Amino acid sequence: MSGSLGHADVRPTPDDPSVWRRQVAQAFSRASGRYTQLAQAQQQMGAALWEHLPAQAEVVLDLGCGPGHWSRRLAAYFGPHCQVLGLDLAPGMLQVARETEGEGIAWLCADAAELPLAPRQLDLVFSNLAIQWCTDLDALMAELFRVLRPGGRAVINTLGPGTLREVAHAWCTPDSLLAFRSRLEHLASARLAGFTRVHCSETAERFFYPDLTAVMASVRGVGAQATRSAARRTRHDLRLAERRYEALREPAGLPLSYQRLTLVLDKEPASCPPTS
Repeated sequence: MSGSLGHADVRPTPDDPSVWRRQVAQAFSRASGRYTQLAQAQQQMGAALWEHLPAQAEVVLDLGCGPGHWSRRLAAYFGPHCQVLGLDLAPGMLQVARETEGEGIAWLCADAAELPLAPRQLDLVFSNLAIQWCTDLDALMAELFRVLRPGGRAVINTLGPGTLREVAHAWCTPDSLLAFRSRLEHLASARLAGFTRVHCSETAERFFYPDLTAVMASVRGVGAQATRSAARRTRHDLRLAERRYEALREPAGLPLSYQRLTLVLDKEPASCPPTS
């Protein structure tokens, strides 16, 4: 489920969460074959999580694992005594992941807000650019708290307000972007779930592309879903969007901005019994 999103590709969340989950799963499954090729920005942002990993872990969950890039890196990092679970909502992504399966990885198809895991099972949850797709942030945070062992950690990249603002400007309909949640909303939700040691940093990330076609390929290519309004756009609409985007061009190319939120959530260790 890891991925990016954009105006021409994402519809606002429908009233029925099950419909939304099905749409997201289908869209990412369709994109699975070309995800790795087009998700360069996502992979670069994921590297920022590496400095927050614990020194050791026995059971690790890669939440929204996509085709398994980070699952395999986590398995190599923690070594043969670590069990890595790669979980994604999209069956197509997991099919690609299994084709390049690494040692010590199990693949699970499930919803992040309904994890098929026992309580206190995990030492680490790793998630790169997946939880922005989850409609119920409080349910997600409660699940993370439930499945982490005392002393466990979650390290998460997600996206905040201002993400893909150039795309919204070009198409002149920012209301069709997902409603990105703020840093304060994520902190409040984590504390509500029971995390007492929480940290969330915000970093502006910018990437550059040669033209609008390349911009939208990077957005569509990682699984975002076309809206009905996008299907009705005319060549005139496209030319207007190209002109608006071209007005933003810099020497490096057309910019595409992300507001990366990096969360580090630590579950308190179990209290030691008093000594007599």
